[in-house]
Amino acid sequence: MPPEDLQKKLQAVPFRPFRIHLSDGTAYDVIHPELLLLGRRSLVLGLAGRPDETLYERIVEVDLLHIVRMELVEAGTQRERGDA
Repeated sequence: MPPEDLQKKLQAVPFRPFRIHLSDGTAYDVIHPELLLLGRRSLVLGLAGRPDETLYERIVEVDLLHIVRMELVEAGTQRERGDA
């Protein structure tokens, strides 16, 4: 996925949480723009303990080539799926 596609979602006003789906079936929710560090070929996503937090408990690194789709997430339904 081109980094510009993610950048548009991160810079949207107002920000709307979204879910990224990876080629291995894993999905991660981006609940706040400050929890994602975007690069040209990869991203680092901070995973918070609660949806209202902007401090992460752990991080995951994702190669942008493995993102197969993104979708908006309704408030209160955020989650992390996949390997913990």
